[in-house]
Amino acid sequence: MPLFFEHLHTVTPAEIDFQGHVSNEVYVRWLSEAAIAHSAAQGWPLEAYAALGSGWVVRKHEIEYLHPARVGDTLVIRTWVATIERATSLRRYVIKHQHGDERIAVACTLWAFVDLKTGRLTRIPARLASSFEARDTLG
Repeated sequence: MPLFFEHLHTVTPAEIDFQGHVSNEVYVRWLSEAAIAHSAAQGWPLEAYAALGSGWVVRKHEIEYLHPARVGDTLVIRTWVATIERATSLRRYVIKHQHGDERIAVACTLWAFVDLKTGRLTRIPARLASSFEARDTLG
């Protein structure tokens, strides 16, 4: 299984704020979209979580903005699972231009695995955890 997952995105005019670059809130959406796409690619689409009765919620986001992204930029949101604990998982992200090494942003999200009916933490099933290679490394 690949350690890194890459999600492409081209910046749209609707994602631009009054300062002429991507709005901070948009980055949070991109992180979620990349995580969902990675999960689906590993055999865990949203429907699988619904059938399980459990799923992920965000406990904490951290984002460091390094350079602005602008309309028309095609970006690669690289993501990977850094750690998997009993009921939480840390996911890391690096956002770069599709062609180039300049980092636009780096981020991490602490995800909590919860019962969808009660909202309480629940243990991450072994079959889910084994679908991802967890390694806390730089992307």
